Amino acid sequence: MITRFLNLEWKQYFRSSYWQRSIGIKILLGFFALYFVIMFLFLGVGIFPALKKMFPDKDPFIIVNGFLFFWIMGDLIARFFLQKLPVMTIKPLLTLPVKKNKIINYVLGKSAASFFNFLPLFAIIPFGVVLLTKGYDTVQISIWMITMIIVVLIINFLNFVIENASAKSDLSFLPLIVISSGLFALDYFNIVSFSNLVSKGILGISNNPILISIPLLLLVGLYYANYLILKSNLFLDSAVQNKVEEAKTSDYTWTERFGDIAPFMQLDLKLIMRNKRTKSTLWMLIIGLLYGLFFYPQPQYADKEFFFAFIGIFTTGIFLINFGQFIPAWDSGYYKMIMSQNFKYERYLKSKFMLMSMSVIILFLLGMPYVYFGWKILLAHFAAAIYNIGVNTHVIMYGGTFNRKKINLDEKAAFNYQGTGAVQWIIGIPLMLIPMGIFGLVSWLVNFEIAIISLIFLGLLGIVFHQKIMKAITRKYIANKYAMIHAFDQEN
Repeated sequence: MITRFLNLEWKQYFRSSYWQRSIGIKILLGFFALYFVIMFLFLGVGIFPALKKMFPDKDPFIIVNGFLFFWIMGDLIARFFLQKLPVMTIKPLLTLPVKKNKIINYVLGKSAASFFNFLPLFAIIPFGVVLLTKGYDTVQISIWMITMIIVVLIINFLNFVIENASAKSDLSFLPLIVISSGLFALDYFNIVSFSNLVSKGILGISNNPILISIPLLLLVGLYYANYLILKSNLFLDSAVQNKVEEAKTSDYTWTERFGDIAPFMQLDLKLIMRNKRTKSTLWMLIIGLLYGLFFYPQPQYADKEFFFAFIGIFTTGIFLINFGQFIPAWDSGYYKMIMSQNFKYERYLKSKFMLMSMSVIILFLLGMPYVYFGWKILLAHFAAAIYNIGVNTHVIMYGGTFNRKKINLDEKAAFNYQGTGAVQWIIGIPLMLIPMGIFGLVSWLVNFEIAIISLIFLGLLGIVFHQKIMKAITRKYIANKYAMIHAFDQEN
């Protein structure tokens, strides 16, 4: 049965419509994976001599165990944001005589074969081999390596339990951040030395192999907890049953002043307010608005005028970037229905352009207190806002013609990369780096004021030719309409 599952997933993976379109990002991720493998290998081989040189009077094995608490917490946080439970298309299997326990065990077993679980081994095993060559006890080091492998698997299954418990919250990452920060604080202020407790626990298991049964039992318990979680949701009824929720209404009559694009603006506003994934764009508004406070109070950034444009583009365009990069994938769940209606496609796109332009104006006005740090900053933000409206809105609308991945709106928002493709990575170059490069180059060659005028001029140029640009973008969307409909029918 496992062979059949693997065969089905292989066919689904390579026969999907987005396979060839995503080949570039897969190659890029492959290079990143190779880079981290090499780094972990260097860490595993080089950490012993490095620690011996830095702390000649201390045992490197003891020092490494002292840092295991921080590694465990850091690994758990990284997995929460980056690692997802591997899934397979199980709806068709639920109508076939396939035992549920086989499906569940396959999914959990597949999670154990994750890259996140293999990566630490490239540091653990070389470090253990180095210890053996330095004369450490063979049994002790062997038990230590086995214990570390078990700990890696414990983190793996604990992550999925935490994800399931926090999935219903819009700020699902907040409890984990608060708890982990609290544990770090307790250890840092020596109230409870968790690093010392973990170190003594791992060393105790290494010196007394019978104690390895404790982490093994914990691993079995977490595996069983994940098994029960998946089993409770593995019903065909759960895929078709209606969810009863309290309806919330909002007054969007103010959009009617925008004429024939008002219905589409109302749809977008309702979509943003009613779904977990889109609500993240609202939380990002706060982060983007306060982004300048991380830099402007710092004296080292006071004379870096080229950086003002970058912060201005990001601060005034945070909604434009987060919402715009997934146009029209936000509507992928009902895109086929929208495209069957009798309306001009340009109205559909114009409504999204209007929302993004309004957000830029509002964020600029809210960010005007940045003038406290200097009038040059306010000027840079103003120029960035004009550039965002005139250039970046059109750039991101054009980038949307290449979106081919469906977005699941009801999934949790925090660090969710579902529906993200190569477009979302590449679009950052024209959005952020090009205006920053233009501003920095002109400011360096001429002066700050001319750099400001250059950004404003480019923005006004885009506003003047808005109608012609939108017509060209609309033709591109219409040409790709059926390709998008087909792609949005695929699960990814």
